[in-house]
Amino acid sequence: MALRGHQDFSRLWTGETISQFGAILGYTVFPLLAAQLLHASPFEMGLLEAALMSAFLVIGLPAGVWVDRMRRRPLMIAMDLLRAALVLTVPIAWWLDALTLPHLIVMALFLGVCTVFFDVAYQSYLPSLVGRDHLVEGNAKLQASASVVEVTGPGLGGFAVQFLGAANAVLATGVGYLSSAFFLWRIRAAEPTPVRHESPNLVREVREGLAFVFSNRTLRAIVGCTGTANLFNGVRMAVLVLFLVRTLDLTAAQAGLVFSFGGLGGVLGALTATRVQKWVGQARLIWVSMVVTSPAPLLMPLAGPGLRMGFALASVFVFGYGVIVYNIAQVSYRQAICPDHLLGRMNASIRWVVWGAQPIGALAGGVIGEWIGIVGTLWVSAIGGTLASLWVVLSPLRTMRDIPEISSVKSHG
Repeated sequence: MALRGHQDFSRLWTGETISQFGAILGYTVFPLLAAQLLHASPFEMGLLEAALMSAFLVIGLPAGVWVDRMRRRPLMIAMDLLRAALVLTVPIAWWLDALTLPHLIVMALFLGVCTVFFDVAYQSYLPSLVGRDHLVEGNAKLQASASVVEVTGPGLGGFAVQFLGAANAVLATGVGYLSSAFFLWRIRAAEPTPVRHESPNLVREVREGLAFVFSNRTLRAIVGCTGTANLFNGVRMAVLVLFLVRTLDLTAAQAGLVFSFGGLGGVLGALTATRVQKWVGQARLIWVSMVVTSPAPLLMPLAGPGLRMGFALASVFVFGYGVIVYNIAQVSYRQAICPDHLLGRMNASIRWVVWGAQPIGALAGGVIGEWIGIVGTLWVSAIGGTLASLWVVLSPLRTMRDIPEISSVKSHG
């Protein structure tokens, strides 16, 4: 059945879009709040960025085992409710004149834990909801709405910070998570009963997920590429807000508009991914998208006043396009080749590496920023991110056009 008439997918899509809108506001507002109101240093900005992502590194692997043991929709609803409660502590603390940088970092840590469980469950839930034949279409639609949010969210977040105050702007993030929980609750499709081991063993089940991922050469390449790219993206994100508001002297609203250009590129990527994938080939698109777009961050350190702002806008636009096209191709590939009972562990194993690399990069970016300065740190991150594409270029993906027969791929796991 076409996803256009799939009511439960529409509910998932609507809820996820609203949740993404709230989340992108939060991820725009938190660094601006830290930089402008709490006067954070480059190292402290790196700590905040690391706190948002470190849960993937710390609990990512066991989370996959636990997700595979549970029904995924109730878990996602619970995580949305917890995330709403966490972010709403920020405006409350601000109104009470008690908001501090440690509060923001601790909140970000727990928010990251909830996000780990939500994201692993979400990627594992989609195949059972829409069927494997519609994975590319489903992921493309979800990425399209996420990209629209990335166009409007940062700009609105920047204006909200400037005219409403950073702490008050966080309210929209909480509302987004609550809305997502509501729409997930309205899904009526029966979820398959999780496959349970007769004698559950956390270590053994974690090893099964890792073995499936790392015994497959193409998955190893995808993990290496995405992990390396995220490592250096963490370095970049640790100092990017400081570069925009201190080096380029942009207002919060102007900085938000720069980030919105990245979302605009993402929208174009989501709208064209299915067509480009049919033209290029799904497997081939994984490495082609990286080769063509990963050098875009090299333009960012060249940005400056006047016409040189075009370098910053072009950098985030092309990078945003590439990230979405690459993610649609590689996530759909992963979902298509993985057995149902391993989906949670496969996603968690991959995310443990690729998302776990980002807080390490953020901490490194904070240290490098204190050492060689903000612009130098941007050069380090851009060069490292460009080289990430070598993982997939030198892999079997380079000789493949589309996904091979599923049975032959699954035998590696």
